[in-house]
Amino acid sequence: MTADEINQAEWENDANWGGPRWCSIYFSKRDSRIWVPKRMPWLGWTVNLAHNAGVYWFIGLLMGAPLALIFVLLFIMIITIR
Repeated sequence: MTADEINQAEWENDANWGGPRWCSIYFSKRDSRIWVPKRMPWLGWTVNLAHNAGVYWFIGLLMGAPLALIFVLLFIMIITIR
């Protein structure tokens, strides 16, 4: 089997998915991809949490939004104080 065939077979395997179908969590060590299409591909992409890079992306995305909000609020506070 080629890498693409393995990736597709792993993506189709229900055992590699968790959570509701529209917000699934993907975990497959055999799938070489970090970013994979969601089970409903029109909803976008998800990370493969079986790879370290996938976990780092997941943590970064979770922490990135609140940190960006904090920086924007601090920037607004600094501008309004002057």
